[in-house]
Amino acid sequence: MALAAVIFDFDGVVIDSHEAHERSWFALAAELGKELTRETFVATFGQRNESILPFLGWAEEGDRERIQQLGDRKEGLYREILRAEGIEPLPGVVALLEDLAAAGIPCAIGTSTPRANVECVLEITGLGGFFKDIAASEDVTRGKPDPEVFLKAAAKLGADPASCVVIEDAHVGIRAARAAGMKAVAVTTTHPAESLAPEKPDRIEESLISVNAAYLRGLW
Repeated sequence: MALAAVIFDFDGVVIDSHEAHERSWFALAAELGKELTRETFVATFGQRNESILPFLGWAEEGDRERIQQLGDRKEGLYREILRAEGIEPLPGVVALLEDLAAAGIPCAIGTSTPRANVECVLEITGLGGFFKDIAASEDVTRGKPDPEVFLKAAAKLGADPASCVVIEDAHVGIRAARAAGMKAVAVTTTHPAESLAPEKPDRIEESLISVNAAYLRGLW
């Protein structure tokens, strides 16, 4: 088996959006007059709004209209922060994307993030040309750890899942990659290595600085 494609999670892998997401969730909490702790934010980071909002008790499970309304407002607050303050790719991301492009290895994004957020960041960072496609929250009905988003990304690239590598920062994302039958490289942007290790990623790295096409090919 040889490397055919690389699928990047977005938040915590391509960019460190943790602070902007945290600020937008707390801004939404303030607008709603709700309480939110940082521990709860960290515990739900990387999940879909459809899961987070009922978990927080801010919307009833199955109340699609309310969940959509609150989710749209939260993501709007997030994009306002990014457009006002900008954001940079995480260390090693640009060099890795350039190396994969030179090697002819296609890349996609597989994320629980809404497409509008991804496109906003790609516009700000200028990274859009490196990704052949995006599988975002609108493309799936089941969030991570279900493998649907990564399988959709592989299908968009025309790649065999067993020939794909997923780069992830979250427990549920690593589980999703494994469930999809893909290789998984974890980065410790959001969670420490000892926390991610039980999910059994193929490799754990502090950043993508040491990762290139040859490194990813070497996972087989």
